[in-house]
Amino acid sequence: MSVYLSFKESIIKTLYLIRHAKSDWSDGSLSDFERGLKKRGHKDLDTISSYMSLQQLKPDLIISSLALRAQTTADQLGKKIDYEGRIHYMEELYNSRPETLMNVLTLQDDSYETIFLVGHNPELTEFVNFLVEDNFGKMPSLGVVAINLNITTWADIGEKCGEIDFFIQPKQFKYYMPKKLRKSL
Repeated sequence: MSVYLSFKESIIKTLYLIRHAKSDWSDGSLSDFERGLKKRGHKDLDTISSYMSLQQLKPDLIISSLALRAQTTADQLGKKIDYEGRIHYMEELYNSRPETLMNVLTLQDDSYETIFLVGHNPELTEFVNFLVEDNFGKMPSLGVVAINLNITTWADIGEKCGEIDFFIQPKQFKYYMPKKLRKSL
């Protein structure tokens, strides 16, 4: 008798791809790398991180682009969800190809079951489409895509090895915000 495990039953690793919050373009003297967050970006970050905290979503590791807007997003998100580990900032994640994202992940320790990766577009959108069968549109500012990966080791990450568990974005909370979430802001 053979036993067949469904995709969900065989999930070993989970990856959260998180685009940085809305960036500030008001100071033309700053390079793209040095841009921070807009007021709306901070507000959206409070909303999304509160939601993630209420859902008790906690990574074993947070990896972030070194660009200021990504660092700020990773820092504030980590604080809100009570992440106690060290955030790894990597210049390689700024203005990179999706292959770079994959290469960074393949080097991670297999003791990490869940990783948050904070980065930029279009790389994140392209990477989602590389990892899953479904065609994913465009990753909005502070969009979060949770991908269940059918791998036992990060070195095995590859094309179409994942399935989207959920996708959230600030726009979802624009008109309706659950009382629990509103109280936590």
